[in-house]
Amino acid sequence: MARGDQRDIFRGRLILAGVLLGAVVLVGGGGYYVLGDGRWSFEEIFYFTVITLSTVGFGETLPGMHDVPYARLWTILMIFMGSGTLLYFISTLTAFIVEGDIQGAIRRNRMQKRIDHLSGHYIVCGVGSTGIHCVEELINTHTSFVVIDRDEERLLMLADKFGPQHFLYVVGDATEDEVLESAGLGRSIGVISTLTDDKDNLYVTVTAYQHERARAERGEFRIVSKSIDPTARGKLLAAGATRVVSPSEIGGMRMVSEMVRPAVVEFLDLMLRDPEKNLRIEEVSIPDDSPLIGVRLRDTAIRARTRVLVIAVKHGGEETRYTYNPGPDLEIEKGMILIVLAETVEMNKLRDGIAQRSIGRL
Repeated sequence: MARGDQRDIFRGRLILAGVLLGAVVLVGGGGYYVLGDGRWSFEEIFYFTVITLSTVGFGETLPGMHDVPYARLWTILMIFMGSGTLLYFISTLTAFIVEGDIQGAIRRNRMQKRIDHLSGHYIVCGVGSTGIHCVEELINTHTSFVVIDRDEERLLMLADKFGPQHFLYVVGDATEDEVLESAGLGRSIGVISTLTDDKDNLYVTVTAYQHERARAERGEFRIVSKSIDPTARGKLLAAGATRVVSPSEIGGMRMVSEMVRPAVVEFLDLMLRDPEKNLRIEEVSIPDDSPLIGVRLRDTAIRARTRVLVIAVKHGGEETRYTYNPGPDLEIEKGMILIVLAETVEMNKLRDGIAQRSIGRL
C-alpha cells in the first residue's frame, strides 16, 4: 500500500473518531438540557458532559441534579456510550501522530543514507511547475539526481509516482547551506535552481558557485538557474550561474515555432516523448588520451559498435567553434565534444566505450 493511501486511511479514521466524539458530546449535552428544562447553562452542561465522558468526574454534579428525574440514569448511559468513543478517538489520534512520526523518521533516515552514497549527481532545487519537468527528463535519461523542496507532501506524492529508487529528495529550504549539503552538494556535478523567486535562485547560485570554486580540481561544475524577471539574468550570471533560463522566453519561442515550423516541433516532441526509443541529442567529450584522437570520423568504430549519429562537433580551445553535420573526413581532435543523436542505451554504450578506450579505429 502506498504511503499516500496509508495517510488517507489514518486521516479518515481520525475524522470519523472526531465526528463520533462530537456527536456524543452534543447528544449528551442536549439530553441534560432537555432533562433540566433550561435550569443549567450551556457552560455547566458542556463541562459536566466532558468530565463524565472522560470518567474524571471530580466528584462534581450539576446544581440540583439529584432533583431532576432520570438525570443520573442519563449520566450512566453517557458513561457507557461515551467512554468507548473517547478511547477510540484518543487511540486513533495517538496512532496518527506516533506512527506518522516513526514512519517519517525511518523514511527520511533511509533516504539520507542513499543520498550519502551518491556521487556525480545533479541537485534540483524546487519541484514546482518548472522543476517537475527537469525531474522527468532526468529520470527518462537515467541520470542521478536529488530534489530539494519544502513541500513534503508533494515530495511523497512524486516518490510514489516515480518510485523511491529513482526519486531521491531532501525536505527543506534550498537556500540554506546545510540543506544543500544534505543533498550531497560536495559530491554533485551540477545544480539546477528552479525556485519561484529570483532572490532565492540567486542565493542558491552564490552558494553553489562558492562550492564550485572550493573544489575546482574535481572538474567542471555547472549551475543552471531559472529567472523570472528579465533583469535578474545578468545578476545570476554575475553570481556564478553557468546558464540562465527564462521559462517565459522559451515558451514564447515555442509558440512561434508551433506556428511557423509545426513539423519540426512535432518531430522533437515525438523524439522526447517516445517511451520505446527514448531518443535524445546528447554530448560526449573526447579524453586527452583517447585512441580516437587523430582518427577520421569514417574510420572510427562509433557507428559500427553503437547506433549513434554524430550531428555536430564542438572543437577544443578557448574560441567556441562548431562544425555542423560533419563529413566522414573530419579528424577527431583532443578536447573535442561530439554532439550526437542517440537512444539513451546506445549513448551509454558510447560513453562507456570512450571511457574504457574500447572504441577507437576500425
